[in-house]
Amino acid sequence: MRHPPRLPLLVIGAAVALVGTAVAPVVTASGATPACTVEYSVTGQWDTGFQGAVKITNNMAALSGWSLGFDFPNGQKVTQGWNAKWSQSGTTVTAANESWNGSLASGASVSAGFLASWSGSNTVPTAFRLNGTTCNVDTQPTPTPTPTDPPPSGGEAPKLHVSGNKLVDSVGATRRMLGVNRSGGEFMCVQGYGFFDGPVDDASVEAIADWKANTVRIPLNEECWLGLSNIKPEYAGANYIAAVKDLVAKVEAHGMTPLVELHWTYGQYTGNSAGCSDVHATCQKPMPDAQYTPSFWSSVASTFKDDPAVTFDLFNEPYPDRATSTTTQAWTCWRDGGTCPGISYEVAGMQDLVDAVRGTGAKNLILAGGLAYSNDLSQWLTYRPSDPTGNLVAAYHVYNFNTCASESCWNSTLAPVAAQVPLVAGEIGENTCSHSFVDTVMKWFDDRGLSYLGWTWNTWDCSSGPSLISNYDGTPTAYGIGLRDHLRALDG
Repeated sequence: MRHPPRLPLLVIGAAVALVGTAVAPVVTASGATPACTVEYSVTGQWDTGFQGAVKITNNMAALSGWSLGFDFPNGQKVTQGWNAKWSQSGTTVTAANESWNGSLASGASVSAGFLASWSGSNTVPTAFRLNGTTCNVDTQPTPTPTPTDPPPSGGEAPKLHVSGNKLVDSVGATRRMLGVNRSGGEFMCVQGYGFFDGPVDDASVEAIADWKANTVRIPLNEECWLGLSNIKPEYAGANYIAAVKDLVAKVEAHGMTPLVELHWTYGQYTGNSAGCSDVHATCQKPMPDAQYTPSFWSSVASTFKDDPAVTFDLFNEPYPDRATSTTTQAWTCWRDGGTCPGISYEVAGMQDLVDAVRGTGAKNLILAGGLAYSNDLSQWLTYRPSDPTGNLVAAYHVYNFNTCASESCWNSTLAPVAAQVPLVAGEIGENTCSHSFVDTVMKWFDDRGLSYLGWTWNTWDCSSGPSLISNYDGTPTAYGIGLRDHLRALDG
């Protein structure tokens, strides 16, 4: 999609100040471990509201259910939350476990987040109670240390490569990419609000796996990854990279394939169908830029080249066809880059990006989407880049409002491509808050053994931007029910 919706905190206005305050776990002078520790942090703050998070560590006996209590000192009010059932009575806030995260072993931790309002002052709470026991103070003898439970695993993430027109794993078994997009990494950082939109803790990733997804596509922003000067330092460069690596690790821990994808890029474009007039990476541009995108992919490939389970999607939705006057010019621009008619900045073509990845020694799977926001693959085979490893995949996006959104178009333009190379629909969706269109898409792709990923695992209004869930515990929207039930049926 070109324009992801935003959380409420993203539409507050321009005058936003981010702060980072925390209550650190307390260990007493005697060296004894507290019965429980709570880390409280304010991760984002604006004129009338803020986003907060708590990390609870249980050092007592294992709990089958938990409830955290604390008091706001300045009349703050919780308005919504995730990973816990949040409630408030007067100044007292309670966060109780959800049905899926109530078990808390000795030494284990759980995290939850919330949005709240404030005025005057936003002093952090100082006292926390877990099931009635005061945390961050020495209330019992030092317990026998117990290792933190490892995150639940869905098995090892497959190491995919191309074999003919199929994706296969390390033992040669045919695989399909079936799953979801997890939007946020492309826009939160460049807008100055954080790394991701909503929680990306282990519980939220486990909820994706519970749909029987095997792939998670993770959109990225090149300015944030490269740490350019217009990005707030706390969300830029090494900090951003660390956050992406952490999410990738969580996805793999649940046996799913992480598909890292470049979504928003540098370069000013004000021509036909422009998403913005900004030179910075704040919207979808028609093509990647030669100034930064090859460096982005060199860095990403160097970061993940020793992990063949990670796959790469070169550029979200190219649309040089909207800028150029002929189809030949558009496809030539797509492959070769350089000076493209109608685009004011120097373009990095798909061949440039394949070369940037392979120049690091990375052999990871690469996806390349076609024209018309990846909805047109009509000349993909003619113009496909050269890949010395043979690990290149055709990427396609389709929504109910696209030009190529019918079985007749798929039969004429997609089927010939899928006969020669693996084909992955990196985004499928519809803006009707229903799933009749994606049901048709999934059947067509199922019948041909092809891959698809639903847009998107975010709690937005499904009519303004197709949203699969209404809660990060995996509660589906009316639209998301279609993908969830279908994936579970395929798995069964």
